[in-house]
Amino acid sequence: MASRASTKPITLILNAARINYDNKINLSRLSKLCSVYEHNVDYMSDANEIVHAVNNFCGEGKKPEIVITKEMEITKSVFQQFPSSVKLICEAGTGYNNLPVKDARERGVSVCNIPLYSTDGVAHMVITYMLNFSCSFVPQQQMLWAGDRSNFTGPFTLPLRELRGKTIGLIGGSGNIGTCVTNVSLALGLNVAISSRSGKLPAGHPHEGNPNVRVLPLDDLLRESDFVSVHCPLNDETRGIIDGEKIRLMKPTAFLINTARGAIINEKELIECMKENVIAGAGLDVQEVEPPASDSEIWKTPNVVLTPHIGWRSIETRQRVMDMVADNIEAFIEGKPTNVVN
Repeated sequence: MASRASTKPITLILNAARINYDNKINLSRLSKLCSVYEHNVDYMSDANEIVHAVNNFCGEGKKPEIVITKEMEITKSVFQQFPSSVKLICEAGTGYNNLPVKDARERGVSVCNIPLYSTDGVAHMVITYMLNFSCSFVPQQQMLWAGDRSNFTGPFTLPLRELRGKTIGLIGGSGNIGTCVTNVSLALGLNVAISSRSGKLPAGHPHEGNPNVRVLPLDDLLRESDFVSVHCPLNDETRGIIDGEKIRLMKPTAFLINTARGAIINEKELIECMKENVIAGAGLDVQEVEPPASDSEIWKTPNVVLTPHIGWRSIETRQRVMDMVADNIEAFIEGKPTNVVN
């Protein structure tokens, strides 16, 4: 790896438009450390396109030593065609299930992530969904857009709910984002239930002993909560864990919110449950496939609100993640790598 005393390492942001789509992110810190090349696409799913970009985008005779990605799948076969110059892959986010970490380790390539960049943004997305559901905000707007003003001129027809005294259940919610959701929820007067297989919060958790915060088994949490929010990572154990059977445990007045990873919910079974009015609604900032296929039923499923994975997309969060990517790269250049996941 190049040091500061020698040539700056060539660094390719493989899908720069996903992070800097408005050209408002300041990359000056990164540019001081590296020779930065921005491949201005949002996402690539074609393996040949990814391989070509990594091998050729920086110019003739220039191969990247560092590759920065954001939520883009790099398969084992694609990674095997990366040039030998690549020594570090930086995921500009927390989850890294999209990267071949084991294969990278075997080849001596470090993979690092950014654990704590989007805590407030994602937590506030959960609260935004909850507030909107509590006042039927989206259905009200849909009626107006369809020319229906009856809620202004006659008896009101949609459910309205106060949040105080309600329960929000957090699946895997003892981490940083879940704790932030808990903080705001308690301030709004909600009770909080957190699922845990151990039956207790981690030692030193800020809400340990709080009478308004309970730890429950998953099934009990689903039965008792008015809002259920997903916060666990996606892995073999959690993939599809919220399926039709689990959703049917929820109250018919309850709402399901997912800002974690789409595949934690079995989307096909969720769609069937929504068609049957098993629960009152769902808010999905993440989907099983992003974006969903053009013919996916999720686009038009009743009482499902979709957003395009925007919990992390505020300008403050995007600037923070790129500054933290620069921190990771600086540490790697200095021989003291941080946030290495392999």
